[in-house]
Amino acid sequence: MLCCETECGSDFTARVEMDRLPPIHTPAPQPGCGVKQPRSTLRTHPAGQGSAATMKTSLSSDLGMRRGLQLPPLSRGPVLTLPPEVRAPLPPPPTLPLRTKTTADLHSFLEVNAAFKREANGAFDTIDDSGVNTEFVYAVYDALLNTPPDVQKSVLKGIINSLLREWKGPRTKDDLRAYLILLQNPQFSVSSTFVVFAHLLRSASSLTDADHHYLIHWLTSVPPRRFLQLVQRILHLISTRLFPCDGDGLPPPAKTSWWIPTATKILSLLNAANSLSSPAIMSFTEFYSVGLEQVDIMEQYRSWQLHGPRFSFCQYPFILSSVVKKAILQRDSELQMIREARNSLVTKVSRRQRVDVNILFLNIKVRRSQLLHDSLEELSRKRSDLKKKLRVSFVGEAGLDRGGLTKEWFLLLLRHVFQPDYGMFTYQKDSRCHWFSSWKSDNCSEFRLVGTLMGLAVYNSIALDVHFPLYCYRKLLTPPTAPCDQNAPVGMATATMEDLRQIMPDLAKGLGELLSYEGNVEEDFYLSFQVLQEEMGVIRSFNLKPGGDKIPVNNHNRKEFVQLYTDHLLNRCVSRQFAAFYRGFHSVCASNALMLLRCEEVEVLVCGSPDLDMTALQRAAQYEGFTETDPTVRAFWEVVQALPLEMQRKLLRFATGSDRAPVGGLAGLRLKVSRMDVSTDWLPVSHTCFNQICLPPYRSRKALRHKLTIAISNAEGFGLE
Repeated sequence: MLCCETECGSDFTARVEMDRLPPIHTPAPQPGCGVKQPRSTLRTHPAGQGSAATMKTSLSSDLGMRRGLQLPPLSRGPVLTLPPEVRAPLPPPPTLPLRTKTTADLHSFLEVNAAFKREANGAFDTIDDSGVNTEFVYAVYDALLNTPPDVQKSVLKGIINSLLREWKGPRTKDDLRAYLILLQNPQFSVSSTFVVFAHLLRSASSLTDADHHYLIHWLTSVPPRRFLQLVQRILHLISTRLFPCDGDGLPPPAKTSWWIPTATKILSLLNAANSLSSPAIMSFTEFYSVGLEQVDIMEQYRSWQLHGPRFSFCQYPFILSSVVKKAILQRDSELQMIREARNSLVTKVSRRQRVDVNILFLNIKVRRSQLLHDSLEELSRKRSDLKKKLRVSFVGEAGLDRGGLTKEWFLLLLRHVFQPDYGMFTYQKDSRCHWFSSWKSDNCSEFRLVGTLMGLAVYNSIALDVHFPLYCYRKLLTPPTAPCDQNAPVGMATATMEDLRQIMPDLAKGLGELLSYEGNVEEDFYLSFQVLQEEMGVIRSFNLKPGGDKIPVNNHNRKEFVQLYTDHLLNRCVSRQFAAFYRGFHSVCASNALMLLRCEEVEVLVCGSPDLDMTALQRAAQYEGFTETDPTVRAFWEVVQALPLEMQRKLLRFATGSDRAPVGGLAGLRLKVSRMDVSTDWLPVSHTCFNQICLPPYRSRKALRHKLTIAISNAEGFGLE
């Protein structure tokens, strides 16, 4: 039992009674998580000459405590440029060294280093190499899980004793190596070890920023499977404290309030390491804590906005799933809507004017024949009402907008502005996405309209069928909150070759060949820092730098040429158009909640997720004229489940107007399956504004599959109706 007597972050004293530690529950091996043991790694001891508990190592008995060493300046050692005679030799395959002490005697960070450091006297003081014999570490850890409980208890006792030693002054690199090794201990997968794990996390979180800098870089070398397991252990500890159980054997939540902040801080180091790696070690979604979807996060959001001293998960947005972030953004939008409606109501009453319920809404009234012109006029005239609840009506048409007319207005308007002939956006066939046209730069009001539409869709929780590249959403978050100065540059995100490849893959491929060309670039390519660009049948020239038409591209400046050309295509030549688009979006979605979002999450909020779960869609479906057990309904879902993914996307587009799932998955879509009492020769009909598909009472599954395939394969634009 380990009893802490001081607050988090200070030195602490404790007493250890290993006999009272809770029993160690060895986790069952996970399917697919087996590790191949390195050859010659583990040696089997003859009977009576040792066991896994007494694996011997050559620990030096005169290793003393090294305290108060000053950290050298952070530097990335130029390993590749060192002469051969001073380069560190490649380590041989790991073998288990003979020990003079048992694993229970590893009671200090120095002893941990002596056991697992590649070279006992090696400095290893750069961010490039931790100096840890990782294969040996993982071999020992894998063997540890198969040892008796008393051996595992001894290892935990060693960790406790290491943490209890009194440290003063800055940590040495050996200390940081010990943290790197101990954090990956698989014993921390079970809750009975969480007391020790939490104290280890707290000790690591109290390191200086410079020490954390080293740990982040060393963590990038952890194998993906081990990295994921470490993240999952910390998330498990957080969930255990979020939803405590009486019988979990852990201290009461009142005495462990520091567990969650400490664990989240260490998780932020892992997230930084994941972001630093290229490509990323694992998907950013693996850092999501699903348990937070069941927690009211708005109190923490308000505390974070006020910059209060209390811990808030909003300080670490990587742990919040897109479902949680959408809930925050939606709730923040609702509060802004209520505030705007209240202000309008108070203004009317204070002026003794007649109160009309319409002042509580953003009322858009348009003619179908003049849809774009009327929409632009309405949104420009009612700019101060954009944060009210949206309500749309069409001139000459009766009916109340209960969501269907609003969705129809979005669909028709976007279909119009994204037509290639209209000239606002160019469709890239290879990447199947739209990009901003550099041609229409004289009047940017229409780009502001499209940005406003996207903002209104997010604000009113409506998914749009738009296809922008991910780089567009990164530009939307540059910066995440709009500056007050209307002339301040916005959307100027750093453009890379990978960003260009997402939009114009053929051009990116050609530029990549230019960079890798081994011949004479100037003589063979005959390029200059002036480029030609064709749009709408007109060719125009642009200098990438002053006097670019007189500067040839050669082997020495070709990287500069590629970077300037990429920046020109994605930033400079569309800067006015995108600035108007950015201002339109942020005129509606002006919320601090945007600071919590990644560009991938903004994309999901705007147009939904590409991941489809038809089983979830079936469970949430509603029926009109049918029952869930009706033969036609059962045949319909059997056909849908058997469709290939591309056809399922076509079905979703046919029924809803978009081939993507909303945030949270298809369970939140509420598809309505309705009966049409017509001849079975009819094809299915959809009403995309209401997420509704209408089926005649087909007599067989074969007939239903045939008719449905024809319908979804020939529906264009935004569905049949």
